[in-house]
Order: sequence, then structure tokens, then C-alpha cells
Amino acid sequence: MAKIAVVAANGKASRKIISEALSRGFDVTAFGRHEENNTEAKTYVRKDILDLTREDLAGFDAVVSGFGAFTPETFPLYQTTTEHLADIFAGSDTRLLFVGGAGSLYTNPERTETLADGKDFPEAIRPLAQAMKKSLGYLRTRNYVRWTYISPAAVFLADGPRTGFYELTGEDFTVNKDGKSEISYADYAIAMVDEIEHGNHIRERISVRWA
Repeated sequence: MAKIAVVAANGKASRKIISEALSRGFDVTAFGRHEENNTEAKTYVRKDILDLTREDLAGFDAVVSGFGAFTPETFPLYQTTTEHLADIFAGSDTRLLFVGGAGSLYTNPERTETLADGKDFPEAIRPLAQAMKKSLGYLRTRNYVRWTYISPAAVFLADGPRTGFYELTGEDFTVNKDGKSEISYADYAIAMVDEIEHGNHIRERISVRWA
């Protein structure tokens, strides 16, 4: 039985990941900054992500960060929280997995342009996508951290169905046979827990969408 922690646990994606992990018999501890535990985890620790220590996160097989920021003044926290967690797990055998964004997926063969760089990318969310892209770039420099960054499809559906099916892809932006790039939070959670249980994409970014 895997023992995992989910930090920033009260977010929508985190809650789905916790539910999926619990359904498979994982031992799950949730960490959040709010007093209320809105997750299904029986063990909940109230602590801000930037206050977490190596001792707090000791003994877990994997730690998932579901951190999210939604206002321009908080976008730099993607980088700050990523650095903090990477420092905690430098040289550790514990896997560190991140709920990522689609904006950093590559759109040209040379991998010099990303979805967030495109002229058709929504301006309203471009700063958010760029902040997440920067944090991924930072992770790529951390050679002694067993990190995995999982990007969802371009359309990430909070209330979409749990179909039980998904397609695991890599660094490039792709679409399915219908020309769509979509995934639900519930099916993304399946992919995340599958990666913890069976995957070995160490120091890699992968992505997931419906086939």
C-alpha cells in the first residue's frame, strides 16, 4: 500500500486525486492551509505549503502538489512553492509530483514554442500559464529530485465525467481523433495515481488527455 501526501489538498484537482488514491487503498494524508478539511482523507494537517518541513513530509512514498494560484499577485508562488518542495526532497527517494498546466506544452517540432506563446491563447490566462511554465523550467534544473510534472489537456473540465480512460502523452501538445484536447479532473486523477502506482517518469513532464 502506497503512503502518499497531497499538499494544497483542498483544491478541486487535489480532492479528486485524494478520492482516487483512497479508492485504491492508499494511505493518504492531506495538507492544507485552511482549517476545514474538504477532502475525503481521514488524516488532515493544517499547514501552509511554504511552512512544510522535511520532517512533516518524511515517510511518504510520494508527495503530490496541487498548488494553484488565481490572481496575478499570487502567480509567483508557483515558482516559490516549487523551489520549496524541491529543496525538501533534494537527494530523497520520495517521488514529488506536480499538477501542471497545459500552456507549457510544445507546439513546434523544435520545441521552441509553447501553447501559451500562441496568438490564439487566451490573454486572460496567459500570465498564469507563463508562471506555471517558469516553475516547470525550474524543475528541469533539479537533478537530485525525483519529480514528475503532469500537464492536463488544454480543456481541463472540473465537473467532467470519470470515464476511466485516458491517453498518456509527452511534451508536445496533441489532440485526439476529433481534434480535441480535453480531460476531466476525475480522469486526470486516475492518470496521476497510475503514475504513482506504476509509472517511472522520473524528472520528466508528461501530459494526459482523452483519446
